[in-house]
Amino acid sequence: MKDRMPRLRARLRQPRTQAMLLAAYTALSAAGLAFGGLSILWFLLLLVSLLLLYYSDLPRMVKWVWAGVVVAVLLPVCASNGSSYESFMEVATQMGIFVAMALGLNVVVGFAGLLDLGFIAFFALGAYTYAIFFSDQANHFIAGHHFPLSGDLFWLCLPVGLFVAALFGVLLGLPVLRVKGDYLAIVTLGFGEIIRIIFNNLDKPVNITNGAIGISSVQAPRFFGISLSFPHQFYYLVLVLLAIVLYAVQRLEHSRVGRAWKAVREDEIAAQAMGVPLVRTKLVAFAVGASFSGLMGVVFAAKQAFIDPTSFTMLESITILVMVILGGMGSLPGVVVGACLVTLLNIQLMPELTNWLNTLTTAGVINFPSALSPSKMQRLIFGIILILFAVFRPQGMIPAKTRRYDDAVLSRLAAEWRETAGGARRDGAHPAVPGYTSGHAAGQEGAKEGASL
Repeated sequence: MKDRMPRLRARLRQPRTQAMLLAAYTALSAAGLAFGGLSILWFLLLLVSLLLLYYSDLPRMVKWVWAGVVVAVLLPVCASNGSSYESFMEVATQMGIFVAMALGLNVVVGFAGLLDLGFIAFFALGAYTYAIFFSDQANHFIAGHHFPLSGDLFWLCLPVGLFVAALFGVLLGLPVLRVKGDYLAIVTLGFGEIIRIIFNNLDKPVNITNGAIGISSVQAPRFFGISLSFPHQFYYLVLVLLAIVLYAVQRLEHSRVGRAWKAVREDEIAAQAMGVPLVRTKLVAFAVGASFSGLMGVVFAAKQAFIDPTSFTMLESITILVMVILGGMGSLPGVVVGACLVTLLNIQLMPELTNWLNTLTTAGVINFPSALSPSKMQRLIFGIILILFAVFRPQGMIPAKTRRYDDAVLSRLAAEWRETAGGARRDGAHPAVPGYTSGHAAGQEGAKEGASL
């Protein structure tokens, strides 16, 4: 028996064995979702297959292709056989929106180490940018009755919402760069509340946002003459945008600016001494994170066809921050898992559990007080989950990993640099190091940025 266990472990570590087991699990959960009775359970099990795929030893490209097949083919096709098809697609669409927003906040909080408690404000800016001009609301302050704009222009509004949110991200970053820690959190919290209050009261003297009543009858997007109005249609739209956001964040993380963010997060003084421009680095972090939130705000307004200020409260900002902390700050797969888990708890699991307990109470099986229903105790449950993770998993569900470089590649780069440095010394010039800025140049650049502020 003792001899068989090491062989079994070795067999399970083989990529071929893992692929076979994962394929069997995925096929079983997909079949259960398509033909099973407890569709919510099979829906969750199919999503768990993506987590198992992440922990497998399969090649990276195989993982991406496998995940794409699951989310783009198996999930919508298998869910379409049941009566809860649109409900599942609505949940999956909301998950995609919040995952993209959590990835944007992860840039600010996880990479750059800037605590932002008003992140929902950029989501609101993108949503109102679309809702105002794609409904008749713009006719209240622009003469000519040219609105609402056609849903065919939705695709042009996506970069507009992204740019507007990024612009306000820079405007937020300029006055708060001199503060850090708790003071930065207070300032960003105030910014989020200011934006919400402005939208809530911007119905007079000129009616721009329609105040607390909100904006209704927002035009649905159109794609080659097809109106996108059902959750399964928005699911594919969100899936494409999420893939773009995920690719962009992954590329940024391992780029020069991504390394600068992490250097600022660890130690601002050391980063500045090494030549990292603090002002520019922080502003880029605010702009990038805000742009992803504004992009999803446009999609949210188009999907809901109605928005009002109550959708952009401080509680939403805290919820997105919980997604990042729960998954693991600075970890892309951790943030994705945390956002999916929190969204499922909010939208699907808590209501389902509440309905089940209400059914048992009505049948007389148990006497569960309505004041203690899970739907009313969500914040308490979130608090308990956060406390448990703070005690047992302080780094999150999937902690961030430091990228490891091949020793052979590093040796080759070091040899090339030594050759360049030797030639530069013979010529009497300073050796050029990629990504290096001298302390004197960094000081001059920092002084210019400080003077501009």
